[in-house]
Amino acid sequence: MTKATTRRFFFLGTLLFTLVFIGLTIQTHTTISARTHDETLTDAVKRGLHVWAAYNCENCHTLLGEGAYYAPDLTQIVAQRGEVYLGQFLADPSRFYSETRNGRLMPTLGLSQQQIQDVIAFLGWVGKIDTNGWPPRPLVVSGVSVRGLPGVETSATAQGPAARGQAIFNGRGACSTCHAVAGDTVLVGPSLAQVAVRAGERVTDPAYTGKAKDAQGYLRESILDPSAFLVPGDRFSTPVHTSLMPGSYSTQLTGEQVDDLVAYLTTLD
Repeated sequence: MTKATTRRFFFLGTLLFTLVFIGLTIQTHTTISARTHDETLTDAVKRGLHVWAAYNCENCHTLLGEGAYYAPDLTQIVAQRGEVYLGQFLADPSRFYSETRNGRLMPTLGLSQQQIQDVIAFLGWVGKIDTNGWPPRPLVVSGVSVRGLPGVETSATAQGPAARGQAIFNGRGACSTCHAVAGDTVLVGPSLAQVAVRAGERVTDPAYTGKAKDAQGYLRESILDPSAFLVPGDRFSTPVHTSLMPGSYSTQLTGEQVDDLVAYLTTLD
């Protein structure tokens, strides 16, 4: 290759990639509004952003893969944990985690109820941004199997309801971000080891006030209407007797998916 050819190759290549870069930049800026759903930017979301900034949350947490990486990425935290739990957690993190037991503890920030609701609104808005799958790393919590990690081999189209249910548990349902399947691990919700056995015992307990008649019915009720019956104690419910588990699964999952999830839960020992 002669010097003249090399020079032309360099300048033409530089021009081509410069034009590609400009084109991608323009395309990005013209789709920001749609990707971020800016029509949902309410006053609460804007106030929540100010709370996030005022308390330097990004010094520990990440959003959209950007931040300190000291604490979990919160891009999808509202979908994974639910608004009720987050409201209780932000008011008093020590209720759910202790430095002695978990080796970590988020400080109690002293947020007002309005600030808590605003920052949850902000995080909920962030979770709906179209990021093309970024960040790729899921919310990782010690002791729990999470979506996309080795060992989660089933799929939502697998043969057999229990296998499909396991895929929902680790995937679409995000159940594994709050529940462990190991008997000695308690996350946001109780461990689900031997949950079918406990469910069968609970429906025969005189203190049970739900509508289920058997273990499968109790598991289904717990998924679709988690506040129908609250286990005594305040670890898994609010002071006004609302379950910390999201109540959105009746619309998030189909009836068949709920059946598959119940089938999986009955296999846990």
